[in-house]
Amino acid sequence: MHRVAGVFLGAAVAVALTLPLAPSAQAQTEIRFGHVGGPSSLFQVSAAHFAELANERLGDDYQVVVYHSSQLGSDSELLQRLRLGTVDLALPSTIMSSVSDEFGLFELPYLVRDREHMKRIEQEVFWPTLHPLLEAQGYRVLAVWENGFRHITNNIRPVVTPDDLNGIKLRTPSGVWRVRMFEAYGAHPSPMEYGEVFMALQTGVMDGQENPLPQITGGNFQEVQNYLSMSGHVYTPAYVTVGASFQRLPEEVQEILTEVARETQAYVYEQAARMDQELVSVIESAGTAINEVDKDAFIEASQPIYELFSEEVPGAKEIVDKALELGSAS
Repeated sequence: MHRVAGVFLGAAVAVALTLPLAPSAQAQTEIRFGHVGGPSSLFQVSAAHFAELANERLGDDYQVVVYHSSQLGSDSELLQRLRLGTVDLALPSTIMSSVSDEFGLFELPYLVRDREHMKRIEQEVFWPTLHPLLEAQGYRVLAVWENGFRHITNNIRPVVTPDDLNGIKLRTPSGVWRVRMFEAYGAHPSPMEYGEVFMALQTGVMDGQENPLPQITGGNFQEVQNYLSMSGHVYTPAYVTVGASFQRLPEEVQEILTEVARETQAYVYEQAARMDQELVSVIESAGTAINEVDKDAFIEASQPIYELFSEEVPGAKEIVDKALELGSAS
């Protein structure tokens, strides 16, 4: 009796295993979005908002999942994984100048005056001139977001003029023109991945670094830095970037991701402006002394960088002139 029941049970299981799964049991496809920002950074605030909006429209089959704090790799690793198709979206910033020399435009000091100026640069310089250069390298940008206006922190002295940077060991991102700019100011710049910066500052391997306020507080750099100098020396965009895996997604999914990425830009700018106002007090409350800089002195010291960029990068002078011209309406 028991043996016969067992035969029938085994047969039932075998039949069940051969049947297709009900649609509700099918696995949801994960769209992986990686970035290097911390859990409270502008990058994470932006990406989380994007994911929320996108997932409302994607339905049950696809879901955007955000991985912050370099969980999927550093900026350079994320770019490589985009090309391999093992990461679906990333949010690179300065590192784009290592993909295409012309992106050094966004490393030139005091080029971008404000966010309205950046919007015009995006429409008249980025999309028609710069984006095709990335496409030739296997990348596609869905939307331009923000990293922000960068400021200098260090443990040696307040920075008021470029001369105050003399001899300071300063971490920079991987951008050749950022390095050359700080060399011209007299600092000793060293490129380093964002995820390594806190330890380098804490141990004294680096005296200082430069980043937008949301990245400073997102990395808790104020806990290991004595001075914040409000230089605003460079504005860095961030790029919602896709690679090899994007074309494998259904066309409808591609369209949703693109539309939502571009819709999110206004939210990103709004949050960035809010953070610029609020985070100064957060940094100050950690015991970091804050000072303004002599921007005229920095602008004067920056002219050789413009000249070198225009001389060494083919077509750069036309791009720079166009970007500067668009600032006259700000």
